[in-house]
Amino acid sequence: MKQQVAVIGLGRFGSAVATELVRLGHEVLGVDTNMETVQGLSAALSHVVQAEATDEETLVRLGLAEFDAAVVGISSDLETSILTTLLLKRLGLKRVIVKARNATHGEILERVGADRVVYPEHDTGLRLAHSWTSSDVTDSLDVVEGYAVNRVSVPPEIVGQTVKRAILDRNFQVTLLLLARGERVTVYPSGTETIRTGDILVIGGESIHGATG
Repeated sequence: MKQQVAVIGLGRFGSAVATELVRLGHEVLGVDTNMETVQGLSAALSHVVQAEATDEETLVRLGLAEFDAAVVGISSDLETSILTTLLLKRLGLKRVIVKARNATHGEILERVGADRVVYPEHDTGLRLAHSWTSSDVTDSLDVVEGYAVNRVSVPPEIVGQTVKRAILDRNFQVTLLLLARGERVTVYPSGTETIRTGDILVIGGESIHGATG
């Protein structure tokens, strides 16, 4: 089902989540304080605005109270992250997902109402987008109960990294089955393979339908 989602903070994490949600068919409002960032994503997102998320009147004016959910991708500024989360919950959003810098930051976010806290070292923006909207993923095949194979595009934050660093060394509990680059398809690519923009990954593991937070 199509949802309205606000993504606040359009750094590498936020932009990865926002663009993937758009690809999955959702209506996404991107919010960032940096005009250059906003302009750079204007063609990729449904709507994108330059705004200060810690201003409650601004959030009301943007109509966020009517949205299905919000993702807060701000972690470098703890005060902004926490206050934005608090204001979104005050507006009545039923689902607010927030990126945390560390465990202490995450605990504070949970205390002010965050429905889910994610940590960059364990969750890429792309995996969050798929786990959250699993019912809308058309490129996912449930092989047997509890196990699925998923075709995913490469998120910006892992471009330039080796397969080992981007996937194998992280606690995703998945297996990279194929890497497609144009007409070239590599089965079980080596950990030393460098991931490039435009690559397609075919990943197998626990069914993403069971990975929602």
